[in-house]
Amino acid sequence: MDSLRMSKKIRVVLNPKKIEKCSENSLEFYTNYASAVSGTLKRPRFQRFLNWIIKREAIEKKAVKDIQVRVFPFEKKNGNFLAGRCNNEGIIQIFPKRRSVLQKKLQKHTKEKIRFYLKSRAIAALIHEVLHLKYEGNESKVRQLTKKYFSTFFHKQDVSAERVESVKSILFSD
Repeated sequence: MDSLRMSKKIRVVLNPKKIEKCSENSLEFYTNYASAVSGTLKRPRFQRFLNWIIKREAIEKKAVKDIQVRVFPFEKKNGNFLAGRCNNEGIIQIFPKRRSVLQKKLQKHTKEKIRFYLKSRAIAALIHEVLHLKYEGNESKVRQLTKKYFSTFFHKQDVSAERVESVKSILFSD
């Protein structure tokens, strides 16, 4: 039942300052996005897998204090957007893609493929940030392990290898 305890730490967080600047359509889009991501991250199968990673990597379960699925994207000062971040207090934040980026992707791909990509991105981001709790300053090690564990998780799922590889190429391209 440890996996259920971890899923209780996952919550959707809305920044009230950003609501004022957001259209009703955008707010609905990002809220639905965050709900879908939160549901994906809370799935028992993924939670068991996440606990397996934590045990395998000898990361203290207490190290993860809070997992926030943020409603709005986070733009760094350099203009890049984050998929996730973790601080020293064990607070992990998962951020959505910008709506405009997804609208461009919808011109080339089906909604189903985009949804799979978004959920996969959230899974990869959470794995990545949990690994940062142990390998704090070693980004290359965290990226390597994220890719390995992401592949391991989807290898055991009922998802076509072709689909996973196409998403992996997007997620893990440098």
